[in-house]
Amino acid sequence: MKGLLSVLILSVVACAAGAQGQTIVDDWSSVQPPPAPSLVPVKVDPATTALLLLDFQDRIIGGRPRSLATVPKVKKLLDFARSSGLVVAYSLGGSADVGSIVADLKPLSTDHVVHASVDKFYGTDLEAYLTSRGIKTVIITGLQAEGAVLGTSIGACLRGFKVIVPVDGTASPELYAEQYVAWHLLNAPAVKGNVQLTRTDLIGR
Repeated sequence: MKGLLSVLILSVVACAAGAQGQTIVDDWSSVQPPPAPSLVPVKVDPATTALLLLDFQDRIIGGRPRSLATVPKVKKLLDFARSSGLVVAYSLGGSADVGSIVADLKPLSTDHVVHASVDKFYGTDLEAYLTSRGIKTVIITGLQAEGAVLGTSIGACLRGFKVIVPVDGTASPELYAEQYVAWHLLNAPAVKGNVQLTRTDLIGR
């Protein structure tokens, strides 16, 4: 009887596996995206919040329409941050210098700048710089969504920071990448519950 039951269970599992495909690649075309997340208004405490601008370099923006569209929105957010007294910090990839940052978003001489690959905390003094100024929350903008924004958001959460990501303050050459990053930031371990998705015009004091 036990042997027959085992055979039946294995048969059911095999049928289910055959119907659903063996891997995500087999089932790729059947995946349906989840409902779009709600974007929430966010009020920040200027004394404990920093704005991060990641890799807004001319060569990365290039002629990409979605990347270009982020610049005026991030500029308004940057103006808000400066007028409200938020700490502002920048990142650059590789050996680039501040001269490569798009003109509308140029840093001040007093702004902190780090050089790093994807997670802008890794191998830099960004964490020490922020914690020395009492920062508990970071607003993360940047290019690209699946690169610097995702990597630095995860890095920030793992280091105990709360994270705010305005989805119109980041972009990718691939629309799917932006969608995936939004889902990941709200659902994946380490970031779930520690990230708020919003828009630049929904951030205030």
